[in-house]
Amino acid sequence: MTVEIANPQTGQLPKVKTPEMNDRDYINDLLSFEKYLSGGFNTGLQEMQNPKLHETVQGILSDIHNSQFQVFDMMFRKGWYKMKAAESAEIEKIRTQFANYSSQFPEF
Repeated sequence: MTVEIANPQTGQLPKVKTPEMNDRDYINDLLSFEKYLSGGFNTGLQEMQNPKLHETVQGILSDIHNSQFQVFDMMFRKGWYKMKAAESAEIEKIRTQFANYSSQFPEF
């Protein structure tokens, strides 16, 4: 049995979806943008050679991660973001999968 983790939905959303964006649409768009920014800055940071620039961009990336968490947390509190709790068997399957990956790593 899958357990859903969610808060009750707060705020009024339209009963019928229209082309106009509502608050949840705007916040969801913002969360998607934060995820996009995070990915781009992550890639840039991994390929950066200048230590001072690396440090600066790392600080910006940290700010983006914090902002992304705040947006996600607000969506979760408002009941606009739902998650499913993983079952023990599913967790064990993934754990085994990643444990098998580690056997492929070279030994140093």
